[in-house]
Amino acid sequence: MALRRPRTLLAMDPGLRPRLLDEATARRLHEVALFETELVVDDFGGPGVAAALAETEVLLTCWGAPAVDARMLAAAPRLRAVVHAAGSVKQLVTEACWDRGIVVSSAAAANSVPVAEYTVAMVLLSNKRVMQLREEYRSVRGRHHDWQLRYGHAGNHRRTVGIVGASRIGRRVIELLRPYALELVLYDPYVSAVEAERLGVRAVGLDELCRVCDVVSLHAPELPQTRSMIDRRRLALMRDGATLINTARGSLVDTAAVTDELASGRLHAVIDVTEPEVLPAGSPLYDLPNVLLTPHIAGSLGNELHRMAESAVEEIARYAAGLPFAHPVRREDLERTA
Repeated sequence: MALRRPRTLLAMDPGLRPRLLDEATARRLHEVALFETELVVDDFGGPGVAAALAETEVLLTCWGAPAVDARMLAAAPRLRAVVHAAGSVKQLVTEACWDRGIVVSSAAAANSVPVAEYTVAMVLLSNKRVMQLREEYRSVRGRHHDWQLRYGHAGNHRRTVGIVGASRIGRRVIELLRPYALELVLYDPYVSAVEAERLGVRAVGLDELCRVCDVVSLHAPELPQTRSMIDRRRLALMRDGATLINTARGSLVDTAAVTDELASGRLHAVIDVTEPEVLPAGSPLYDLPNVLLTPHIAGSLGNELHRMAESAVEEIARYAAGLPFAHPVRREDLERTA
C-alpha cells in the first residue's frame, strides 16, 4: 500500500530553504509529502499563494514564517497540521490555530542540542578563565612570571554551577555536565526536591543559587514572571568573579543592571541573547574584556539546521502514516515554555 503524501507548503524566509533542507532531507520530504520545491512563502497574502494555500494540508515552517492566524486559516480550509522546523512556536501559532484543532509539532528538541553544547563549553571555559587568560596573554606576548600563581583560583574541580530553569535545554545541560567534578544546583519553581534529586541536582531558591554559584546559566522561558528575574539585586548577590551565562532570552536579565555590573569588572558573562535583540553600537558589552558577546547563535547554526529539518520531516512522515507527533506542542504547555 502506497504511503499517503499530504500536500505540504513551505513557509519561512525563502533564503533559508536551501540551508535548511540539504539534498538528503529534501529527498526524504519528497518521499513523504507532495510539495513544490521552489515555492517558499513568507507572506500568506503574496501573489500566487492563494491557490497553494487552498490545497495545503501540512505547513512546514521555520524562521521567518508568517503567523497562522484567522485570515490565513480562512484561505487554507484543508490545513490540518503545522510542523515547525525550529524552536518556539509562540510567534507563529495563534489562538485561531488552536481553536481550529490544528495539530502542531516543533523541532525544539533538535534545536536544544546545540544550545546545551554551547552552554557546557562556556561553563568549562569560564571556570578555566580562558577569556581572561587570552586577553592577558595577548597583552604580555611572552612568558608570564607565573600563570599558576596569577590564576590559582581557576579550574573546574568542585565548582558550583547553577541552572535556572529545568527546561528541555536546562535538563540537557545537567545531563552533559554530570560527568564533571561539579556541584549542580537548580532553580525551577515547578520542580520538586524529589525530582531535582532524580535529575542529580540540588534544588535551591533563586537568591541562594545566585549567592553560591561560580556560574549561573539561564534556561528559563520568556514569561511575564521571568522578566528581569536577574535584576540589580540578584546580580549583587553573585560572588566576585562569578560568570553569568544567558542563552535563553534577553528579557530575563535587566540590561542596564548587568551592563553596570560587568563594567565594574566584578563579574564575568557569556551573553548570546540581549534586550534589545541587537544592542546599540555604543554598548560597553561589545568591548569589555570580561564579556563574551555572541549574536544569538547558540542555537542551530550552519549544518545544525539539518538536524531540525530532519526532525520536522520525520514528523510529517508520522502524520502521513496516521501516527501522533513525536514532538507535539500543546496549547496548555505554552504558558510554561519558551
